Amino acid sequence: MKFELPPLPYATTALEPVISSATLEVHHGKHHKAYVDKLNKFIAGTDYEKMELRDIILASKGKDKKVYNNAAQTWNHTFFWNCMVPSGKKMSNGLNGVLTRSFGSIEEFQKKFNAEAADLFGSGWVWLVQDQSGALAIRGLKNANNPMNDNEVPLMVLDVWEHAYYLDYKNERPKFAENFWKIVNWEFVEAELNRSGKSQPELVANLN
Repeated sequence: MKFELPPLPYATTALEPVISSATLEVHHGKHHKAYVDKLNKFIAGTDYEKMELRDIILASKGKDKKVYNNAAQTWNHTFFWNCMVPSGKKMSNGLNGVLTRSFGSIEEFQKKFNAEAADLFGSGWVWLVQDQSGALAIRGLKNANNPMNDNEVPLMVLDVWEHAYYLDYKNERPKFAENFWKIVNWEFVEAELNRSGKSQPELVANLN
C-alpha cells in the first residue's frame, strides 16, 4: 500500500490568526509530506507495505525506528489537522460533563493540558486520551510517540514540535497552547470518544 498526503480539511488561511497560512503551508506541505514520502520509501518491499497505517505503527514500535517514526508522524499529523476547525466548534453539554467529571472543570482541564504542553521538553505531542479503564487522561509524549502503543485511545492532540508554532509564536509555546482552544473541533473529539469502543457506559450515556 502506498500512502498519500491527505489534504487539509480546510483552506490554509482558515485557522488564522491562531495558525497562519505560512505555518500550515510549511507544516502540512513540507513536514507532513516528508513523513509520508519517507514512510513509503522505508516500507517498499517489506511486510509493512501490505499493512494499514495503524497496524504499521503498532508492529514497528521498538523494532524498526525509521518505519515507526514516519508512520506515527504521518498518523499524528492527520489526526491533528482534524482536531481543529475554523472558529472552533461548540462543545456539547454531554462532552462538557464528561470533561468536568474527569478533570474538575473545563478550566482545570485546559490548565492541565496547557501545563503539559509548556513542560514537555523538546519535541512531541500532548494528547487527551481514554485509558484502558475508560477514564480520560492527558499524556505528553516525546517525538513521534502515539498513545495507541499503550493501548490508549487518542481523542485530541496538540503538536508541540517547533515547526508547528515557531513562525507564528517564536519560542512562546505556552501562548500557542492557549490559543489552540479557539480552534478545537469538539465535534471531532466527541466522535472519537463515541467510537472508541472503550467508553464507560455512564460516559457514553451523557454524550448528547
